[in-house]
Amino acid sequence: MKLLAVLLLAALPLYCSAGAGCQLLEDAISKAINPEVTLEEYEVALQEFLHSDADRNAAEQFKQCFLNQSNETLDNVRLMMKSIYDSTYCRAF
Repeated sequence: MKLLAVLLLAALPLYCSAGAGCQLLEDAISKAINPEVTLEEYEVALQEFLHSDADRNAAEQFKQCFLNQSNETLDNVRLMMKSIYDSTYCRAF
């Protein structure tokens, strides 16, 4: 499950012109990583994109992955996202 989360976080910004190019994606990732955001709050934040039970289930599982992690792991994910956003591949966006 950790590998899935890492792959999603690594791949999504590349498809969405990460950095300032896709604020919706940045917000969704930020809320997923933030342990103070509950499952319910996360679902409300993504409500316009969740059209089916399968969508809601996937969002819940994605958020739950981060709720199950230690603060050290969450800090490492934040660092990884910053590194992606600041990379030469995303800098142009």
